[in-house]
Amino acid sequence: MKKIIAASLAGALALSVGGCYSPGDRAAGGALLGGATGAAIGAAASGGRAGGTLAGAAIGAAGGAILGAATAPCPHGTYRDYYGNVYCR
Repeated sequence: MKKIIAASLAGALALSVGGCYSPGDRAAGGALLGGATGAAIGAAASGGRAGGTLAGAAIGAAGGAILGAATAPCPHGTYRDYYGNVYCR
């Protein structure tokens, strides 16, 4: 039962951050999703101990925030220079 609840919570969080575009929004959404997923994995790996759950949540939140901010699209589109390099406007 706990696995079903954790999976449905992770799915709901993934859908809730689907429309975020700014790097700050993406970092916050990624931190929420990564923290929840990390807590679920940490709890499963440590047998439900609080230390493993908290460590998984912290690592997941940090990783989710970094990846969320790094994958944010450019807010005003992109352009290519003379050499074909892509830049944000």
